[in-house]
Amino acid sequence: MLNDVTVFDFETSGLKPDRDRVIEMAAVRIKNGQIVAEFSTLIRIDFPLEPKITELTGITPAMLTEATDEVLAFKILRNLMGDSLLVAHNAAFDLQFLHHSMQRLAGKTFTNPFIDTLTICRDRHPYPHKLENMASSYGIELDGAHRALNDVKATWELLVALHLEKPVDEWLNRLGYLSKYGPPAWAPNHANLFGTSNRYAN
Repeated sequence: MLNDVTVFDFETSGLKPDRDRVIEMAAVRIKNGQIVAEFSTLIRIDFPLEPKITELTGITPAMLTEATDEVLAFKILRNLMGDSLLVAHNAAFDLQFLHHSMQRLAGKTFTNPFIDTLTICRDRHPYPHKLENMASSYGIELDGAHRALNDVKATWELLVALHLEKPVDEWLNRLGYLSKYGPPAWAPNHANLFGTSNRYAN
């Protein structure tokens, strides 16, 4: 199942996929365990970037002034993804931004199957489940969390580690959400949504 995968990650201007914008994207296409394509870019926006986003990501407004045009960035991403299996850590977030961006820019969405490593981690490990926590648990190096390409490569290594631990096939198109917050505002039609809760170590 993991013989044709695109791992991707977005850094965004905020948390609302119907209103905020992707300011950095990265994606790595992997076939039979080998990286065959890689794409990473900052994306130009036409509104002020909140200081808290700069604090979180290290991305400054000046870095975005000469960045890639949004339409071109998503066109490249869509071509790179093809019909491969999409993988993200907290896929509910990234898939919503992918959907809303594609709808707004091209009038269509995606139908790719997906795996969410966060959903798997919540099932197998006690809280916390952030990418940096899970990377540390599996001995994966993650320098510069909250920069898209670093997160993508760590997510791929995490997926491999999870799969070696126990095959992840059962998690295809399954999207867990914390029951106390409710389901995501949008999810793919082929997503199997289910509520869950964090487990805490004794």
